[in-house]
Amino acid sequence: MITLDETHDPQATSWVEGADSHPEFPVQNLPLGIFSPPGEDKRGGVAIGDFVLDLSGVAGLLERDASDAARLASGETLNALFADGNEAADALRKSVFALLTDTSKRGEVSAALLPAGDCRLHLPFAIGDYTDFYTGIHHATNVGKQFRPDNPLLPNYKYVPIGYHGRASSIRPSGGDVRRPKGQRKSPDGDTPVFGPSQRLDYELEMGVWTSGSNELGSDVKIAEAAKHIAGLCLLNDWSARDLQAWEYQPLGPFLAKNFHSTVSPWIVTSAALAPFRVAQPPRPEGDPAPLPYLLDADDQAYGAYAIEMEVSLLTAKMREAGLPPERLSKGPMTAMYWTAAQLVAHHTVNGCNLQPGDLLGTGTLSSEGRETFGSLLELSEGGKRALTLPRGETRSFLEDGDEVIMTAHAVREGRRTIGFGECRGRIAG
Repeated sequence: MITLDETHDPQATSWVEGADSHPEFPVQNLPLGIFSPPGEDKRGGVAIGDFVLDLSGVAGLLERDASDAARLASGETLNALFADGNEAADALRKSVFALLTDTSKRGEVSAALLPAGDCRLHLPFAIGDYTDFYTGIHHATNVGKQFRPDNPLLPNYKYVPIGYHGRASSIRPSGGDVRRPKGQRKSPDGDTPVFGPSQRLDYELEMGVWTSGSNELGSDVKIAEAAKHIAGLCLLNDWSARDLQAWEYQPLGPFLAKNFHSTVSPWIVTSAALAPFRVAQPPRPEGDPAPLPYLLDADDQAYGAYAIEMEVSLLTAKMREAGLPPERLSKGPMTAMYWTAAQLVAHHTVNGCNLQPGDLLGTGTLSSEGRETFGSLLELSEGGKRALTLPRGETRSFLEDGDEVIMTAHAVREGRRTIGFGECRGRIAG
């Protein structure tokens, strides 16, 4: 069951200037992150409108449990805050909500509000491990058709959540440059591979799932309890070198094509904030097998998906020089996931793998049925065969140097206040 409280009231207002009309961070959101003011150390904060609330500056104004939580969040990462699950963060959210909606505390709290534009945002966790899944069945089908037109999905896809272990050390927050990776690539008609920069660099529109709490090595997280191990969500761009990937992925899967850089939006939109946007997992097509018992839970099927709309835009160097806005390439729903986030947690641990607070799970590229929803250039360009036409006559099959990819997402549901994730942005630096 989903529990809602006063923090989800769509009519709630904040005294923080501009927060009530903010498209991303109204008081119903209150995402958590790590920031640093100019010349100062990293610390925990909450996004509210165009400001960051310094949690260390208001810890003394909060109720006991929330005050303790604020101090846990005042270090350089949020790992300690989520070490025992979501309870501390939930208490912090409710108490911060009260501060930001109670005008009597305005004077005391205002000193801890810093303009977001003056702050630098960092990764919210020290990431111990990163796993990328392949839950977008339409993406898997679209890609599979390019290699196996008559049999795009392999037999295991509808039984087991497919994933691979990625590289945590190369994950970066939104806004940085992305270096074009080098590696081996081999053309279909070539006899031997060549070495050099990737010529088929791509993005992948994904959501990231941050974990909370932990399970001991050798134990598992049951599907009915798995949602309690989800701290919150972020946007994730799993940059991919398609030519390197095509040559190296057999027999062990992605390697250099994926581990050179991944970008995340820096704010964690918490599970508590997303409670009003939990919706039923879309029913499986007729004839598809039901999930095996360890992956099947009635509440998860009823509330395990998210009403989140995701989109990706492109800003080329020429567009930037001409003062043109980014061009939207696609927009689609997070409900394109064939497996729920809780199913990913349950499957990841069923063999005794121990998750830790701040581990990151990627959903895989999320495309829906129509071309306007495709979450990668590999799909939009049909493997490079159909170039996209951009403003001023530019075309793209894959990313070129100077291209900037901008991803955004919003949780949207009738009768609820829309909340956002901020940007997940990166520029190809060559």
